[in-house]
Amino acid sequence: MAARYRLIIGTKNWSSWSLRPWLALRATGEAFDETVISLRQPDSRAAIRELTGCDMVPVLQIDTGQTVETVFDSLAICETLAERHPDAHLWPASPEARAEARSISAAMHSGFMALRSNLSMEFARRLPMPELTPDISEDIARIGRFWRHALAHRAEGGFLFGHFSIADCMYAPVVSRFRTYGVALEPELQAYCDRVFELPAMQDWLKASEREVAEGLC
Repeated sequence: MAARYRLIIGTKNWSSWSLRPWLALRATGEAFDETVISLRQPDSRAAIRELTGCDMVPVLQIDTGQTVETVFDSLAICETLAERHPDAHLWPASPEARAEARSISAAMHSGFMALRSNLSMEFARRLPMPELTPDISEDIARIGRFWRHALAHRAEGGFLFGHFSIADCMYAPVVSRFRTYGVALEPELQAYCDRVFELPAMQDWLKASEREVAEGLC
């Protein structure tokens, strides 16, 4: 019996951490059930705990037919999917590219606090750019350096390491933030953002985010 996946995520217009493993799961081609919990509500954390036993989303539940395994944290979920679905090539094949991809993914996971705090994800909205402090500008410049190096050395397939990978999943919310706030990018980096945003999975996430906004859920 093939394992069944259930991904518990937060409000799509807001939840950057949910978007990352959702894209990775879509990239595997596997069917999965999805549960969306409304965030920024008085009972959001209680609802997450009741459903998952965890304090935060996203959470992946893997029903093997004998047990239900629970994986939390975006990067841990992505790593689990890469292990379970090697044919999806969620990490680059070469050790050198894989090391770089893991490094910049971990950097996104743990850093860029100025950008994340001041350019929050509003996936379906276009908003005015807040004041660009030196910290935000440095975060944007550092991301640009990561992207530029990966695209220059590994980009035969048009993504950061050629084939769509976890690195692209980790930076997809940044792509959406740059679009929301109209961050000016050099042509090569803007073209990369356009390719990511045009992915069918990103367009599906956009439609769901637009419905949340239209229904007053966020």
